[in-house]
Amino acid sequence: MRTISSGMTICSSVEIGAAIPRSKSVTKRDYVFIVNPNGANGRTGRDWKKIFPKLNARLSKDWNVCESLTTGPFHAVDIAREAIKGGAAAVIAVGGDGTLHEVVNGFFESGKPVNAEDVGATNMTALGLIPLGTGSDFARTFGWKNDPHEAIERIAKGQKQRIDVGVMVGKDDELHYFLNVADVHLSAKAGFYASKYKRFGKLCYVIGTLQAFLTHCNQDMKIKIDKEDWIYLPEVTALCIGNAKYFGGGMKITPTADPWSGKLEVVVLQDFKWYDFIWKLQKLYKGTHLSERNVSRISVSSIEVEELIEHANNTTDSIYVQADGEHQGFLPRKFSILPGAIDFLI
Repeated sequence: MRTISSGMTICSSVEIGAAIPRSKSVTKRDYVFIVNPNGANGRTGRDWKKIFPKLNARLSKDWNVCESLTTGPFHAVDIAREAIKGGAAAVIAVGGDGTLHEVVNGFFESGKPVNAEDVGATNMTALGLIPLGTGSDFARTFGWKNDPHEAIERIAKGQKQRIDVGVMVGKDDELHYFLNVADVHLSAKAGFYASKYKRFGKLCYVIGTLQAFLTHCNQDMKIKIDKEDWIYLPEVTALCIGNAKYFGGGMKITPTADPWSGKLEVVVLQDFKWYDFIWKLQKLYKGTHLSERNVSRISVSSIEVEELIEHANNTTDSIYVQADGEHQGFLPRKFSILPGAIDFLI
């Protein structure tokens, strides 16, 4: 047994309280499962207890199967980072997009990828996912469902593919990483409010959107694509930057995005009224909204987004930003892509 960042990590190949034996088992590398037991109103923790015996039986022949339960916000970042430094073969997020988001940020530190502290280590730590969250939108890009038994078989096969990671830079030049979708304005504000209603399950996205609309006003913005000249965007309702396709509980907002393309897909909704979302909601979920006249799409390596101050209201920090469903503050922001940055268990 060992402790990682104040969270209990138990590896099944070692008896609790016993010394690590000098046997062939010590040559096994760790598969570290980072679990948010409170995810999906506690369902993640309950489901994890049910599937862990089967997962352990399936994997323990070849790997040290380790579990670590998070105890609060950002704990998964620390656990993942320490596991990678310890030479883990894989770090697997168990939960929803929020848990996955934290684990991905644990793969980086001070703007650089985290590496094993053992200089002799040659194999990179892979990222894995058992989707057990409320939305699990990143899993949808791969066609995965919240089926833990399917996930166990996928992880046991150990097939990997290099995937891209998005990077966001804020006012203080702090780097933040995302795998799925980053978004600006109405959708980000809706996500901010939705996070307060997670106890209602997927209904939280509907409640969050309705609450966001009460104070919403389309805003003029400017963007800089791949370090070219600034472009004026009037009446922006939402601006979405996708490394993958889905957000908000299954809305296919950036339908042409793929996390192995080396590009970010930017979709801009302009001059949307509340009734536009009612009439076009089906298209947004199916990903057929790109043909609408007030929807535009562009593929980029980087994009900067700023509010046009002269057209904004008098309040500060008025335009929300989120990434992978997690609130990230307010504009301005810069977004870019790290092609093939992580090995992902597919």
